[in-house]
Amino acid sequence: MRSLSLKNRPRAGAVAALAAVALTAAATAGATGASAASKATENSQNGPDHVFVIMMENHGRDQVIGNTADAPYITSLAQRYNEATGYHGVTHPSLPNYLSAISGSPQGIYDDCKAGATVTCAPEEFVSGSSDPLNAYLTPAQIASASAQPHMFSGRTIVDQLEEGGKTWKAYMESMPATNKQVEYAPVVGGKTVKLYAQKHNPFLYFSDIVNSPARMDKIVPLENNLSADLASGNVPNFVWISPNQCHDMHGVSPSSAALVNMPSCGYPDSGLDHGAIKLGDDYVKQQVSEIMNSTTWKTTHSTIVLAWDENDYSGSTGGPGSPVGVSTPNGTTPATLGGGDAPLIVINSAAGPHKTDTQVTDHYTMLSTIEHLWHLGCLENTCSPTTSGTFTDLFRP
Repeated sequence: MRSLSLKNRPRAGAVAALAAVALTAAATAGATGASAASKATENSQNGPDHVFVIMMENHGRDQVIGNTADAPYITSLAQRYNEATGYHGVTHPSLPNYLSAISGSPQGIYDDCKAGATVTCAPEEFVSGSSDPLNAYLTPAQIASASAQPHMFSGRTIVDQLEEGGKTWKAYMESMPATNKQVEYAPVVGGKTVKLYAQKHNPFLYFSDIVNSPARMDKIVPLENNLSADLASGNVPNFVWISPNQCHDMHGVSPSSAALVNMPSCGYPDSGLDHGAIKLGDDYVKQQVSEIMNSTTWKTTHSTIVLAWDENDYSGSTGGPGSPVGVSTPNGTTPATLGGGDAPLIVINSAAGPHKTDTQVTDHYTMLSTIEHLWHLGCLENTCSPTTSGTFTDLFRP
């Protein structure tokens, strides 16, 4: 700072006045800065205002991200926003992954059977003779336990946590009939059931304290018209779960079923990499993400979209921190991970920020644990230990 000569130095009164002004300005700036810092800290501590979880299906990361022929939009999201490159399904097949994502546990099953207090099913994967050998097996004790497990669970879910924490929620299920929410598959076309809606992708219906509550069942709705209406009205819950139908989540259906619903690419090709299903999924994600991002809710709140895949296409059984453990050979003793393989996960925040990549090994427990931490909801099952879950909260922040 340049010094003042005696000739040019202000009088004592002027100096005092200038000092007072400077102190006032500094105090005001400090208060403003402190207020902004406090607000930023508060937002950081409280987490997003809204979280939208879109659950996709059955693909490994490299089958989708970087596949610019079939999934150019999703690839662009991964490049622009945040990505967990070490993400995994908890196990195989689909249903236990969905259960894990909302309850912190696969609930002891390894099948895709329908919900019901009297429904029991033997494991479909990790057993000798399964159609997709994964070089990992359940022990006889695990098989016996899973086979005897009724498919209506009494444990807690994120629904309990959200309601106890004063937060709202809603689950939007594409192609689910409004008049028969507990149907296993829908619709019926020409006398044939086309599995667009699949109950196994609606984990909320497997928990007794949800299905036995009319108020909670009212929050499980068909995606059609409901999500668009809620986004248009601004009546958007804090936690939004979206399950696209099986032609939009990259799962696909048989070529004959795809023909019945006039989406032949949903069953193309019938072997090898399912280019048609991937492309349909990419188009759907573009439509759905764009609709959310164009809403007033997105533009005026701190919100996050989580785009996740439940498991890979059975090309492996690698897992995350909480994946169950079996054996490497039938009736063997050498431990083997009963994981769901690598899967994509992209996090999009409404607040702008630099692209971030999380490389740690993670899974659906990590996603659930992160939401629990950001909203101070406590923990469920495997999310209660960093060893079996961990977090990637930084992906949810600008």
